[in-house]
Amino acid sequence: MINLTKNLLLLLFVTISAQFVAQTDSTKQYQVTAIGFYNLENLHDTIFDADTNKIMQDDYTPEGDKKWNTEKYKHKLENLSKVVAEMATEVVPDGLAILGIAEIENKNVVEDLVKTEKLKSRNYQIVHYESPDKRGIDVGLIYNPNYFKLKSSKSFPLKIDGDSTFFTRDQLLVSGLLNGEMIHVIVAHWPSRSGGEKKSAPKRIAAANLGRTIIDSLLTYDSTAKIIYMGDLNDDPTNTSVKKHLKTVDKPELAKGSVLYNPMESFYKKGIGTLAYRDVWNLFDQLIVSSALVGKDYSSLKLYNAKVFNKNYLKQTTGQYAGYPLRTHAGGAYTGGYSDHFPVYLYLIKE
Repeated sequence: MINLTKNLLLLLFVTISAQFVAQTDSTKQYQVTAIGFYNLENLHDTIFDADTNKIMQDDYTPEGDKKWNTEKYKHKLENLSKVVAEMATEVVPDGLAILGIAEIENKNVVEDLVKTEKLKSRNYQIVHYESPDKRGIDVGLIYNPNYFKLKSSKSFPLKIDGDSTFFTRDQLLVSGLLNGEMIHVIVAHWPSRSGGEKKSAPKRIAAANLGRTIIDSLLTYDSTAKIIYMGDLNDDPTNTSVKKHLKTVDKPELAKGSVLYNPMESFYKKGIGTLAYRDVWNLFDQLIVSSALVGKDYSSLKLYNAKVFNKNYLKQTTGQYAGYPLRTHAGGAYTGGYSDHFPVYLYLIKE
């Protein structure tokens, strides 16, 4: 977010876009805040974790299958920090105020990320809880304390009735003041499609139901609560889990009461995705907002638009996978890339 009190009411409509000027009153000034989500693709340190629930730890050590060492780990951190540092800076010089993250091993790797040369000046703070996920990965959130004032956080486990062996990522609720307004951010990483999309669908429906329960609890307390539900949902915006269980719509004018608006659905319908598999693009990485963040009354925070951050340097440039996200590992080999997902972000604006 641009702090207009320190920047003398910077005229952001000069730097945003002609479309923005056309759609808003150009005699007014606007504060712009950027919020994003990024699946960091197995951000592990090099230290073995003896927790028996974490079955991937052997892979991410110097002796493991991936020969994961300090040099590769530092290169991964530098790559990710470049992406995070650049996201949203075409409009907001200070970049993201809030970033939800997935596939992190522990809090230590996030601390290493925010201390990198490209990010350390932002003084990002961290919210993280350990999850019982068998892969040893969690979700988390980083925020710039200049713009977001943390009030509370809570982690919600996902359990499947009748399946005591099921362990996955918790869903993270973070609440605080953004630009002086209370906002709630929920970060999720739903169960994968391992075993097949259809067979695994009930697990993602359960995850959607958990997310919906958290959202409904917030709305029961405050029917005008401003909520952003974000994450790698391992389902597309048109899947039943998202549309019917999380209760989303694809047009802002249809988002009323407890119904959520999913700006990512229009991207998906245009063939834009955040990851690719067998020449099919999926848009699993989503940012979904409550109805209180929709509308044209910019006297308080409102959604302006959403984006997929898919710069060319994030893409494979050669071979049959040209155009796909450039991964850290592919086919079991180290490729030195960024992530198998493109990140996403949105802009909130306020007069």
